[in-house]
Amino acid sequence: MLDNHFDPKVAEPRIYNEWERSDAFKPREGDAETFSIVIPPPNVTGVLHMGHALNNTLQDVLCRFERMRGKRVLWQPGTDHAGIATQMVVERQLADAGGNEDRRSLGRDAFVDRVWRWKEESGGAIINQLKRLGASCDWSRERFTLGDRNDPDNQMAAAVRKAFIDLYKDGLIYRDKRLVNWDPQFQTAISDLEVENREIDGHFWHFKYPIAGGETYTYVERDEDGNVLFEEERDYISIATTRPETMLGDGAVAVHPSDERYAPIVGKMVRLPLADRLIPIITDEYPDPDFGSGAVKITGAHDFNDYAVAKRNDLPMYPLMDERARMIQSPDKDGNPVMPEKYVGMDRFDARKAVVQDIGAQGLMIEVEDKKIQQPFGDRSGVVIEPMLTDQWYVDAETLAQPAIKAVETGDVKFVPDNWSKTYFEWMRNIEPWCISRQLWWGHRIPAWYGPDGKFFVAETKGHAIDQAKEHYGEHVELTQDEDVLDTWFSSGLWPFSTMGWPDETAELKDFYPTSTLVTGFDIIFFWVARMMMQGIHFMGEPPFKEVYVHALVRDEKGAKMSKSKGNVIDPLKLVDEYGADALRFTLAAMAAQGRDIKLAESRVAGYRNFGTKLWNAARFCQMNECTLWEPDAFDPLNVDLTVNRWIVSETAKTADTVVRELEAYRFNDAAGAIYRFTWNVFCDWYLELIKPVLNGEDGAAKDETRKTAAWALNQILHVLHPFMPFVTEELWGELSEFGPERQNMLVVDAWPEFDAAARAPDAEAEIDWVIRLVTEIRSVRSDINVPAGAKVPMTLVGGDDEAKARLERYSDLIERLARLESCSIASEIPAGAVQAVLDDATIALTLTNVIDFEAERARLEKEIAKLNDDITKIDKKLSNEQFVSKAPEHVVAEQHERRTDAVGARSKLSDALTTLASIGE
Repeated sequence: MLDNHFDPKVAEPRIYNEWERSDAFKPREGDAETFSIVIPPPNVTGVLHMGHALNNTLQDVLCRFERMRGKRVLWQPGTDHAGIATQMVVERQLADAGGNEDRRSLGRDAFVDRVWRWKEESGGAIINQLKRLGASCDWSRERFTLGDRNDPDNQMAAAVRKAFIDLYKDGLIYRDKRLVNWDPQFQTAISDLEVENREIDGHFWHFKYPIAGGETYTYVERDEDGNVLFEEERDYISIATTRPETMLGDGAVAVHPSDERYAPIVGKMVRLPLADRLIPIITDEYPDPDFGSGAVKITGAHDFNDYAVAKRNDLPMYPLMDERARMIQSPDKDGNPVMPEKYVGMDRFDARKAVVQDIGAQGLMIEVEDKKIQQPFGDRSGVVIEPMLTDQWYVDAETLAQPAIKAVETGDVKFVPDNWSKTYFEWMRNIEPWCISRQLWWGHRIPAWYGPDGKFFVAETKGHAIDQAKEHYGEHVELTQDEDVLDTWFSSGLWPFSTMGWPDETAELKDFYPTSTLVTGFDIIFFWVARMMMQGIHFMGEPPFKEVYVHALVRDEKGAKMSKSKGNVIDPLKLVDEYGADALRFTLAAMAAQGRDIKLAESRVAGYRNFGTKLWNAARFCQMNECTLWEPDAFDPLNVDLTVNRWIVSETAKTADTVVRELEAYRFNDAAGAIYRFTWNVFCDWYLELIKPVLNGEDGAAKDETRKTAAWALNQILHVLHPFMPFVTEELWGELSEFGPERQNMLVVDAWPEFDAAARAPDAEAEIDWVIRLVTEIRSVRSDINVPAGAKVPMTLVGGDDEAKARLERYSDLIERLARLESCSIASEIPAGAVQAVLDDATIALTLTNVIDFEAERARLEKEIAKLNDDITKIDKKLSNEQFVSKAPEHVVAEQHERRTDAVGARSKLSDALTTLASIGE
């Protein structure tokens, strides 16, 4: 006998271990159709957050679904070595130890060995957390982007080396001096994804740059009609900056070609304050005449926009800072220093204070404007990121992007929802060179070696590089390997095929590449999806996946983005502890509507735990009533006779077909909603109630058929629900088995139910639907006008066709029991003192004389309606207040809209009830 309840804390780990022991997650043998997904590899330092929970739940739903449909499913798992994050963890450990050891005192080899030890002992905790969620990956194939250091062949490392070398030989990897995001804490270039732009309180410093030789000009501001608003003689041009320290490396001042205010001085020179250098005034399309003074200082080595201006205009670029963002001296083309020695060695922020003070002392400060500014911070280090001009390795992303763009244009790769293809195109058609080098020690070291003159040799091994160098120099020379490692995205961009054995031609590549689909968040379309597309097409000749499903964000219940600073982060593991993995999984799937962020409330998870409890209790009812035993070979659901059984078979087939259709279209919420409604409403609430008279009756044949049909329907529910709630369904599948050794499969690998048109019974659907709608309408009327739950009242059916009257006669006993009626009858006129409701072309009349006080009930309804009207008026007043709508947090405004919608709905329901009361005596 089933226990009184399902205990996920006990059952889930036991069931998961059984799945793993049975190799249920490995691709089945044979030549069946394949289905494959590669997991977005989580950082080896990571812990499961709600984004992971959503992403992996949706992947698992697809994999379990396709596995049950008989496909050979490979869900390829693994983790990313996460260069900066992992190196940071170990460096912090060294610092916390309190000794004198740090990365540099240990040396590269010893430090990397320390990181490997950390990874083997503590890294990868997220893998076990994914297992707690129920992820059915083939863990025997788990991969790590750095490979296995104990494997002399280290296939993953070999794949990265080959990719780098082949791209270099094809002219698609090169070394160049360009501007990058520089993290002074970790002393490395970082990607845009690792930069967090925050709005902070800052300043705009307005300075005077004097015109060389003391020349003056007439500065004039005009309105749109050309009328003079302001006019004065000036011997300077005004600039504004949020980073005064960078002015020491200015190469020019730029104004827009259309800006007539500065036309008299374009081409003249200005004297750069403090540095005492002459720089030109140039024109460029970049400056905005309506922003600030319209004049922009151009510091090409320390600003991305300025860098572009400097490149277009062939301006000198002077690096001002070292890798720790301390000021350094740069020479001009003649070898002269570009700034006063007093600033050399200063931290950039100390230099900022000194520059501001010194400019003020020279009388060149115009004003200091308090202003909100966007400041870039390293997402790991938390320090301000500095644009820096450095030598780095780059991939020619523009060339690689062309076939990747075409693949989406032609439909070879499809984005779901389709609007994300526009985002993809926008990025890919404007793609910049991809900086792939990082100044770290943890990662794939760049396979390039330098000779004594800086000439580099790209090769598979140092031995091969030595051979190249000997050919180049004509003699043996000492070579030094490049200190940098590759950007993490370079190795993860190879993930769909490196994990399957590339560069070798493996059976896995033949069977499972390209993968079927990719499930990912929108935030890494550029950084991961684009990289995989470019590298997959280049190395494999075809895109790495056929479809890309892009899911939305999980927000808090008010719609706010989760963040530690707000204190609204929801820990998925705590929800799993409290409610079980099934409840969290179903919540996420049921709310995963395409293009709509999920507003997650713990109450929703609790509600879906109740759904699991509902199913469990229904299974116990079936077990107690001997409705769990059916022989597939001896029972054909298409040959049942009772209308109620034909109806449940038809509804089962309809639901299974709906779930298939919606999952194939990635409408997870609609698929989950379909099986939820069928399980809770159709099977539990109605079918089990409708068959109670049969189960308690004397008709042995009817009872036998009903028991087998109920067992069959419950079995189909377990199958269709399994991808969403795998643990409770697997437990029931095993516990309800009465076949002994004949049932050899676990549910996870059992066959998905398939139905043809013969399973549908429109006549049975129509008949039982009529009974359900009748009972529902009676219950609704009773509830709306406060008929006491225990009161039994007479019901009269007036009008309607012959079929309706026949149905009432056939099911009168059942209707009386389910609707708490004293009697059911058919009449040609509505009885006096009856409340009326409409069902199709018939009228339902409930005689309530002596059951309720009509006048008191009317008064109650009118009072409730008046209160709701008052609430709606107050909400409307708030929402019509522009100040409230513009200043209140987004979730507060949304909450007011939701409250209004709820109030309007409640008012409509009460108004209908009042109308129903008014029908008495009409």
